[in-house]
Amino acid sequence: MTTTTAPTTAITITPARVLRSEWHKLRTVRSTWITLLASAALLLGVGILMGATYTSDGGDSDVDTVVLTLYGSQLGVIALAVLGILVTAGEYATGMIRATLTAVPRRLPVLWAKATVYTATVFTISLLTALLTFLTAQIFLSDTDQAASLTDDGVLTAVAGNAAGVTLLGLIALGLGAALRSVPGAIGAFVGGVLIVPQILGMLPYEAMDTVVKYFPTQAAAALGSATPLQDAASPGAALLALLLWATAALAVPALLLEHRDV
Repeated sequence: MTTTTAPTTAITITPARVLRSEWHKLRTVRSTWITLLASAALLLGVGILMGATYTSDGGDSDVDTVVLTLYGSQLGVIALAVLGILVTAGEYATGMIRATLTAVPRRLPVLWAKATVYTATVFTISLLTALLTFLTAQIFLSDTDQAASLTDDGVLTAVAGNAAGVTLLGLIALGLGAALRSVPGAIGAFVGGVLIVPQILGMLPYEAMDTVVKYFPTQAAAALGSATPLQDAASPGAALLALLLWATAALAVPALLLEHRDV
């Protein structure tokens, strides 16, 4: 008697398939939409509040219009950072990372796919929300000294810079989550290392420290989101380069760990 074996077709793991897999995981997890909606609601809600309560004689006329209307991004970025951490450290918490790395044994494509999908999603949502917030706030500011339009010099660039800044901060958080493999640990590292440490360093009585702090992530992100140059801040080009370097470093660490450490 002859036994026949059905032919098996090997599935080739391509970058496109890894990207699709990571996009499927991101969009089907409820926490993704909770954190994205929380970030958008904070940005829009604070923007409307700032616009509705602003008066020309209130002492804030020297505040940049984009900074004023998008002030809520300072709160929203925390939600985006939590999302970035959940994208990576969340898989270690559930144990799903073992199945993911078994399917993609080269490992590094998983990290790059997670970073790519996160960046594209968060930047798109952040940019659309920032545009909506700015335009909505301007309804209330139209008769004040903060009236502006997207066609004014530097405004659209600053709105896009705000979205880029919060996205890159979230990408740093994603890298921390992948490196520490712990959701609470990565959240603590982000809040302490990215948000609090620069504030402490800025209070030290050393002139050189002021120069260094300008290029820390949160300070660089603030420089990107202003239509007019901020005092004692890096230029937008230098701020963007600094943020890109921080994000690259945050991803380089888990990339090395993935190559040399067991799951």
